[in-house]
Amino acid sequence: MTGETILVLSILGIAIVLFASERIRVDVISMMVLLTLLLTGLLTTDEAFSGFSNPAVITVWAIYIVSAALTRTGIADFMGKRIMQIAGASEQRLVAVIMVMVGSISAFMNNIGATAVLLPAVVSIGRRARVPVSKLLIPLAFGSLLGGVTTLIGTPPNLLVSTALADAGMEPFRLFDFAPMGLIIMVSSIVYMVLIGRHLLPSYANTDTTDLVGQYQLQAHMMELRLLPRSPLLGKTLVESRLGEKHGINVVGIIRNGHVRLGMMPNAHLQADDLLLVHATEEQVQQVTDLLGVSPNGKATLHDADLSSAEAAVSEVVISQKADFIGKSLPEIDFRSRYGLTVLAVRRYDEPVLDQLYEEPLRLGDTLLVHGRRERINALQKNSAFLLLNAVEVEPRRLRKAPMALVIFVGMILLVATGYLHISTAAVLASILLVLGGAIKMDEAYQSIEWQSVFLIAGMLPMGIAMEKTGTAQFLADGIISLVGGMGPKAIMIGLFILTTIITEFMSNAAAAVLVAPIAISAALSLGVDPRAFVMGVGIAASNSFLFPIGHQASVLVYGPGNYRFFDYTKVGLPLTLLIWTLMIIFLPIFWPL
Repeated sequence: MTGETILVLSILGIAIVLFASERIRVDVISMMVLLTLLLTGLLTTDEAFSGFSNPAVITVWAIYIVSAALTRTGIADFMGKRIMQIAGASEQRLVAVIMVMVGSISAFMNNIGATAVLLPAVVSIGRRARVPVSKLLIPLAFGSLLGGVTTLIGTPPNLLVSTALADAGMEPFRLFDFAPMGLIIMVSSIVYMVLIGRHLLPSYANTDTTDLVGQYQLQAHMMELRLLPRSPLLGKTLVESRLGEKHGINVVGIIRNGHVRLGMMPNAHLQADDLLLVHATEEQVQQVTDLLGVSPNGKATLHDADLSSAEAAVSEVVISQKADFIGKSLPEIDFRSRYGLTVLAVRRYDEPVLDQLYEEPLRLGDTLLVHGRRERINALQKNSAFLLLNAVEVEPRRLRKAPMALVIFVGMILLVATGYLHISTAAVLASILLVLGGAIKMDEAYQSIEWQSVFLIAGMLPMGIAMEKTGTAQFLADGIISLVGGMGPKAIMIGLFILTTIITEFMSNAAAAVLVAPIAISAALSLGVDPRAFVMGVGIAASNSFLFPIGHQASVLVYGPGNYRFFDYTKVGLPLTLLIWTLMIIFLPIFWPL
């Protein structure tokens, strides 16, 4: 082992720990890796920044734009609306149709985009059909991952392992090279979910939208403070009182003469005997009792009837992967002023966040219970940072542009399938044509790109170059061969599958593909076998994130709306993972002889 190999492995190990800890954003970690490789002299400047011009990175951001155009023209919505028409109210048929539908979409859209498009529709379908939503949302997330492995552009790992082949001087995969293996996996997995997997899914009662006070335990973590006649707050508005800024007490409403008024209320002046509905700890209340002239009045007596009126309403919204405020608290993003809505509660995973609500950093998949004027909630649906779970006014789609968008999309597929254009060129061409044709505006195109994923991939690709350049990939490949090489190439394939599956559960699937693909190529060449079976297996295994909800953003996105527990994913995902490993061991050597 050389000094350079030790250095690369050290950088890699630290990066994996940082990815798993989630203390630092993944795109920041990837930039740290890039700079470390550059500053230590392991890579030249051109090599370190080559990821930003890599065709795989170009393809990823272009596909995001194409996906957004399909959504904004109503093509994706059209598919979602057909789910219940085809499946009816049967749980078995709903699982099958949802997985087929989302899998078909995610074959050409990014996985989380396909999940996000259908999530509100599936929640609504479950409630109308009286099928537990928990029986439908994991199949939705898993279906998007399974559909992604059927084409070259379905998921970033497929593109990245293909790029690794090209970097090693071999012919990269074509658009539908993944289809035979991917379709076998997808069809078999859907059959498993319909016949076996759905019975392993929890059967939690659907969220009752008429009992939001109870579900979010509003009465348990909201208090009432009565304004005394001597209070210095009398005559001031809530904004002028600066209770949140000065004392950390966040007022969500006022009870006056028995009537509950929630929200910002910029013109409402405080009066004696008003009851303030606040998010605060008992300690915070005790500290301000004398100072502010208030007296504790016990826990809030809030009811569901208080949440709606002719002008105002309440809605549940899920934080999507597009949110630029993930990792920040509600005051840090000035949520109330920014959106004109009050956050009454937050549910994370299966439990409401009760302590220090306004100090807790927001995360992907958090469900916010927001209250405010109906037009404000309707406007929120147009913001890509949120997914609304309750029926509200739908953003108008550019339906007239749908035929044109469909023609451009199909044209892109044909140009790539026939080999006339490289996938990166075809994707950029399609995205520009969609902008010029009015299917999507340029500002919307920029917003549709998940820049975190782009920087993650661009930053981690140089690690693959460093592993090849320093001989680290060959060193690790030799280690795997010495460990299981005596059992033959299939044993090494299994080892690579297991390694990739474990890594991808705790870090980005794109990063896992970048790290393991060079090892797979070196191992195959050392054995004198065709590396394409090894590399394709690594790409599929990198998308094989079924064991834990943290394995993929699509799984995180459905966690809250499905009221899932952490190991609900493991119960249904572990047998599915073993099934996929078995299918790859049987069929990959047939499609790509070793």
